[in-house]
Amino acid sequence: MATTIKLELPEEIASRLRAKWKDLPRAALESLLADGYRSELLSADQVRQLLGFGSRMRVDEFLKQHGVYDYTAEDFEQDRLTLHRLKRRAGKRQ
Repeated sequence: MATTIKLELPEEIASRLRAKWKDLPRAALESLLADGYRSELLSADQVRQLLGFGSRMRVDEFLKQHGVYDYTAEDFEQDRLTLHRLKRRAGKRQ
């Protein structure tokens, strides 16, 4: 079963919003899903399915466009260690 959400906006406000987002229902859905992901209520796979994206890469692009960055301190530490290992390997080859 699905839930339908209906928004009623004064035409003046809707017109201003349409100037930026031509498809207001889609813009509202995207905002809701981006915030749901940011709040850890939705998974990347749920966002992917609800927006009809074919890949996780498209979800990452979407999240970036909405100011949601999925990069943790653990990710940073792993990248730092990888960079350190690569520098050591490169130094041994010279």
